[in-house]
Amino acid sequence: MQTRKKYIFLTFLASWLLLFFFGGDQLRRLAFFSGRKSDGRRNWPRWTDRSLLKSFADPEELQRDGDPPLLSPRERRAAWLSAHGSGSCRMETCFDFSRCERHGFKVFTYPQQRGQPVSETYGKILRSIERSRYHTPRPEEACLFILGIDTLDRDRLSGHFVRHVDETIRGFPLWNGGRNHLIFNLYSGTWPGYTGDLGFDIGQAMLARASFDSQSFRPGFDISIPLFSKEHPQRAGDGGRLQRHSVPPKKKYLLVFKGKRYLTGIGSGTRNALHHIHNGKDIISLTTCKHGKDWERHKDTRCDKDNVDYERFDYQELLHNSTFCIVPRGRRLGSFRFLEALQAACIPVLLSDGWELPFAEAIDWGRAAVVGSERLLLQIPSAVRCIQPERVLAFQQQTQFLWDAYFSSVDKIVHTTLEIIRDRLSPHRSRSRFLWNTLPGGLLVLPDFSTHLADFPFYYLQHGYSPSKKFTAFIRAVSQGGSLSQPILRLIQAVSASQHCAQIVVLWSCEKPPPPSGRWPQTTVPLTIIQGRRKLSERFFPFEAVRTDAVLSLDEDTVLSTSEVDFAFLVWRSFPERIVGFPTLSHFWDPEQGRWGYTSKWTNELSIVLTAAAFYHRYYHSLFTKYLPAGLRELVDGLAACEDILMNVLVAAVTKLPPIKVTQRKQHKEVVAQQAECRDGAAGTAPPGQRSPSAPRSAPAKGSGSAGSRRFSQPQDCLNQLADWFGYMPLVSSQLRLDPVLFKDQVSVLRKKYPSLEKP
Repeated sequence: MQTRKKYIFLTFLASWLLLFFFGGDQLRRLAFFSGRKSDGRRNWPRWTDRSLLKSFADPEELQRDGDPPLLSPRERRAAWLSAHGSGSCRMETCFDFSRCERHGFKVFTYPQQRGQPVSETYGKILRSIERSRYHTPRPEEACLFILGIDTLDRDRLSGHFVRHVDETIRGFPLWNGGRNHLIFNLYSGTWPGYTGDLGFDIGQAMLARASFDSQSFRPGFDISIPLFSKEHPQRAGDGGRLQRHSVPPKKKYLLVFKGKRYLTGIGSGTRNALHHIHNGKDIISLTTCKHGKDWERHKDTRCDKDNVDYERFDYQELLHNSTFCIVPRGRRLGSFRFLEALQAACIPVLLSDGWELPFAEAIDWGRAAVVGSERLLLQIPSAVRCIQPERVLAFQQQTQFLWDAYFSSVDKIVHTTLEIIRDRLSPHRSRSRFLWNTLPGGLLVLPDFSTHLADFPFYYLQHGYSPSKKFTAFIRAVSQGGSLSQPILRLIQAVSASQHCAQIVVLWSCEKPPPPSGRWPQTTVPLTIIQGRRKLSERFFPFEAVRTDAVLSLDEDTVLSTSEVDFAFLVWRSFPERIVGFPTLSHFWDPEQGRWGYTSKWTNELSIVLTAAAFYHRYYHSLFTKYLPAGLRELVDGLAACEDILMNVLVAAVTKLPPIKVTQRKQHKEVVAQQAECRDGAAGTAPPGQRSPSAPRSAPAKGSGSAGSRRFSQPQDCLNQLADWFGYMPLVSSQLRLDPVLFKDQVSVLRKKYPSLEKP
């Protein structure tokens, strides 16, 4: 009994001791805070309460008491709604669809205000719109309006800030409360909060903004665009670092960051903590405090060492030698680093909570970037190490596709913005996310042509589709009215004899009427005659008469056999996205004259297949007519033999692939056919010898004098003007020629499928 009492007493004593040691500390803290209730209201915990808050970082790198308080999401939303009363705008409520019914999707840009010059960047945006196929100079035709006032920089401390915008836009008769207007903006707000305030009421206008906060973003109405510098090219732009269908070498670094570290204010928390993940081996995180005029006043104990380490590494070297690149928020949510990482095939690791990613309505960023959380920054290294190599490669290839398709120039950024808005007008005929995120990209896939993948030449291999087993022969004729030349009669007979020919369409490009039906040869396939308008570009018009996937484009003086046609068509069915044909040219750069040229001499290289005898997909008719602006088609109509070059340039720009040359009989190069013209000097007809697939066009005819030299120089001028419009030379050279099996082999003719191809 005594022993039992002793154990009870010891247990009771031990319980009191445990309560004293472990619970007393909490009681003391409770009494401590009770005594401070009268000290006034304050945020808890304060970073200076070091006795109460365990320090995992130096106090200097944490937010100071004197820093401006960060706005909560609710406060940011309230600030946005106070400046923009139409926070609940949707296309159905704030956009007038009736303006787009008569003339379609047309865009009008306001004339620039006198005495209000625009910045270089906004000038590029306006020029991009004017170069697009949607631009109209007549406001009564417009569906969408773009202000001539520069609204890109709305930071009141900036030298590009435009004042009194509210008063100016209210005086525009077309403003209508912002309805059917699109406003571009790159920088909004100012120190210290950098809110989304633009300084004027946008009303019911759509907003295309960089660094868009998801709290103020109006889904399906606004558009998030990337932040780009004033040096961003107008057209084309530099290509990505990773070549198509190539595997990059293993890079030296896994994860890198090099940039400024904000010592105070918004955006400083994430960048100040980046040094925790630096290991000096495969993870490099370098920051500098040299930012702003008074950085020395705010410098902390790490600044001197950070500034020294910062200078040891080159930014471009890190960018191109790392697999992942950290893209943290700056003062605003967006960063120039985002586009720089995309171009360098360095997978962006985004640390910018609340950022509405650029064009997220169309682009699947989960296939090209790692979206992290600022609160879980220390988990980023382990997260990227877990990504499998094959997925890393897929990420890298997708970054290159997105860069080239949507971000490499101001033109592409602006045109992507317009195409997204256009898709909203007709949801039933809009591009799917698959089309936006797969080669060749949404800008080059026209929903007016079709919304079914099997109708385009780019997706056969991916989805197991096959192009149609028949083709349409499309012959452009310029013979004198009332009679048919012998070459076109022989051509119709040879083409119609092909087992793959579905129909023959003749485009009659002469002002005299075509011969009556009784004068045309009898064929086993339908023969359709279309009266043309005598324009060179008309041969690529999407006529409804052409219903097959494959189009065999021919000139009336082209000499082809049935075997040549059959073999070329079988080759095209294996490469439906390319131009496949017979006569070829090769472009080159002339360093002495500083311009592009081309030659028809027989060389190992080729980059142009003349459409005087070539197969291609009928979709390129729609792309040629509806995607290219009217100015380029007018250029084609004014320069002889320019339509050949433009079609090849267009297909090369879309596919990034060269054309394919097939077996060609020698007589194609020996016979120089002369075209019969409607009449001398007729508009829209080429000079003699210029359109023949067999006529060499690398030198003017002897004795032709200055007129012959001028006719020869026109195609050369065309090539250079097209390169200037695209911003680069899209043509791709190749040394490939495809011949039938056993071609020219010393075996029995009976074993060959196309023996006639070897006959002279």
